[in-house]
Amino acid sequence: MGVKRNKREDEGMEGDSVNKSSNKKMKKEKSEILPSSIKNKEKRSAVHAKLKHQKKLEKRKKLKARDAAEKRALELGEELPPKQIPRTIENTREADETVCMPDDEELFAGNDADEFSLILKHERTPKTLITTCRFNSTRGPAFISELLSVIPNAHYYKRGTYDLKKIVEYANNKEFTSIVVVHTNRREPDALLIIGLPDGPTAHFKLSSLVLRKDIKNHGNPTSHKPELVLNNFTTRLGHRIGRLIQSLFPQDPNFRGRRVVTFHNQRDFIFFRHHRYIFDIKESKQSDSKGKKAKDAKGEGITEEKVVARLQECGPRFTLKLVSLQHGTFDTQGGEYEWVHKPEMDTSRRRFFL
Repeated sequence: MGVKRNKREDEGMEGDSVNKSSNKKMKKEKSEILPSSIKNKEKRSAVHAKLKHQKKLEKRKKLKARDAAEKRALELGEELPPKQIPRTIENTREADETVCMPDDEELFAGNDADEFSLILKHERTPKTLITTCRFNSTRGPAFISELLSVIPNAHYYKRGTYDLKKIVEYANNKEFTSIVVVHTNRREPDALLIIGLPDGPTAHFKLSSLVLRKDIKNHGNPTSHKPELVLNNFTTRLGHRIGRLIQSLFPQDPNFRGRRVVTFHNQRDFIFFRHHRYIFDIKESKQSDSKGKKAKDAKGEGITEEKVVARLQECGPRFTLKLVSLQHGTFDTQGGEYEWVHKPEMDTSRRRFFL
């Protein structure tokens, strides 16, 4: 009987230890409960505020420790600790095999043989035909007039009832190098079609966030000088091709006296268009001597120092493009072969980009 009692006692001790460990686990789980899992609104907001305050305190401690380390390194003449790079969607993007490398010989060989090589080698001057869809809108003509001021050697033709294939034939006969079609929907431009001539390709963009020149505060009026072109962050093979298509719209010999800059900035597959002119202003600043008093000349006036300061003035328009498809050759909806088409199932991650 005594042996049986000892066994029961041992079993009871084991049960107590299991209960204690389970209680500890429960306490940990309770401490790590997310605020979203709490149904009571007041308790949920209190837990959220507490967690937020704890994160803020931890961040402050890290900043103080970093400042102390930098101060110590400066006093001892040592190297400063490396700067931390913020974690963004851009620098954590998914790895892409098509990203262009600076030593890619195949890419450079393709550039010499593609459809834009004649224009980019200055063997042919760019000439652009701009037209609309069959049903024009109220803001469409204003947008086109501003496009005509942005793209040098651009000409506007009314669409009428002509098919786009006939317009392509006409533009080829008149030695145009590209066609830009502004599509409108519900009285608002919503798409842009860029066709390279004579052999393509054809790029279809979704157009959004359009702001005309008159709606931009303190806008400037552009001159007729040829603008400088800035293409930023077109890193993949597809992005490189789109960049060369956009580049073929503009002449490759900008007039720097005009101080005009046209920018196409790609970020997360959205192409942001901006049109600026840079201005050099001369600002006068009063000099001061070593004692902190203003130095004065013989007449008793302060000595002024002139400084040249550069600033930007936006000329407009302002809009955003999103690539929908890229087609081989000129526009053909039935028998056209597509190089790339955006599909909803391709958006598997926020960190997957194609340009």
